Amino acid sequence: MPRLFTALEVPRNVAMSLSLLRGGIPGARWIDVENYHITLRFIGDVDNRTADEIVDRLDRIDRPEFQTKLTGIGSFGSKKPHSVWAGVSVSPELLALQGEIERICQQRIGLPPDPRKFMPHVTLARLKNCRLDDVVHYLSGRGNFYTAPFTVSRFVLMSSKESVGGGPYLTEEIFSLSETHSAYEYGDMEPAKQYL
Repeated sequence: MPRLFTALEVPRNVAMSLSLLRGGIPGARWIDVENYHITLRFIGDVDNRTADEIVDRLDRIDRPEFQTKLTGIGSFGSKKPHSVWAGVSVSPELLALQGEIERICQQRIGLPPDPRKFMPHVTLARLKNCRLDDVVHYLSGRGNFYTAPFTVSRFVLMSSKESVGGGPYLTEEIFSLSETHSAYEYGDMEPAKQYL
């Protein structure tokens, strides 16, 4: 069974902006543009029955779509960096979605808690035997990176084959978020009075 994880997709125009950050660290293995994503919850290797139950539970999530953007560049592994990433602007809606998926995985499916603190990001490169100075130089020249906001209208269940990381990834299931509506779409009512 493939390794499963839930994620947000990165829109094509945002992925193209990220692709311009490729290069500049000797020995880095850059992630292919089509494999950019924002991991919400790593699930791991599960059997088919558990995978079906995960899909059924995730399909019940009813949350609104929301806006986010990418901002900043950083690395994991302070003295020996092992990856470079672009940060994701954290919103209450993003945290609520991730928290609900985490509760489903633990309480409904019985998976152990994710040992890592949730820090939304897009992995840009995997680093192995890269010089710390090269990474610091790369980051210092790109720290002001950001993208325009984009709408997150769905999340996905993805799978990866066992490899050294970085793809290829396959979208197994798509889960839509609810469209948000302005209060003015309900007629001439003022937004604060529509529920009185």
